[in-house]
Amino acid sequence: ARRWERVYDRILERAQHRLEAKTPLPKKALAFVRRLQKRKEEALRFLREVHVPFDNNQAERDLRMVKVKENISGTFREETFAQSFCIIRSIVSTLTKHEKNVWDSLCLLLTGETLDRVLSTT
Repeated sequence: ARRWERVYDRILERAQHRLEAKTPLPKKALAFVRRLQKRKEEALRFLREVHVPFDNNQAERDLRMVKVKENISGTFREETFAQSFCIIRSIVSTLTKHEKNVWDSLCLLLTGETLDRVLSTT
């Protein structure tokens, strides 16, 4: 992790020097580099804590399956099919985030159990 921290520092230092040398000063880019320097611990947390994902874009991961479905099958034939697919994907994502067994939980939901109740059980 320390090696990657040094690489991170060098990249940001180089970027800062290059940006400060430009005229007119690219204020937004420079502010971004300074934020990355200031928030180094947060930006590199994934190096030290294995449960932290490389990025925090869970929404992108949640939508990836929709894109895969679109690429494989094309579009949905009816809007209700698309809505149903999105609801099911949302439920599966929620169950996964709550570390629930997806298959068992879906079986409970299909027998009439509510999502709140499934999520609250251990």
